[in-house]
Amino acid sequence: QVQVVESGGGLVQFGGSLKLSCAASGSMLSINVMGWYRQAPGKQRELVAEITSGGKTDYADSVKGRFTISRDNAKNTAYLQMNSLKPEDTAVYYCKVIASVSPHGVSYDAQYWGQGSQVTVSS
Repeated sequence: QVQVVESGGGLVQFGGSLKLSCAASGSMLSINVMGWYRQAPGKQRELVAEITSGGKTDYADSVKGRFTISRDNAKNTAYLQMNSLKPEDTAVYYCKVIASVSPHGVSYDAQYWGQGSQVTVSS
């Protein structure tokens, strides 16, 4: 069983900053990708940023230059530093983890989601 726990959301003013954390724990062989997604009311969930175990990153165009994703492999934790926040960044932010697991002796990749963390940016 793998657990994914997010923290760090909240209310911030336009132009402010927040840092989200995502910690994965449980029985895993390795964590391949950690990523942040967000879902605003009435909209589909979208990729914000993701990072591989080797440090390769990918960002949505809307957050490039403002958000930075990083990870601490020793702690199985990823971070999303969000600067210059805008009202349109308001959403529930979800962490997704793609991990290699082997519950029955055969390894495979599985994805796990956190419970979500609300980020609200006021204008």
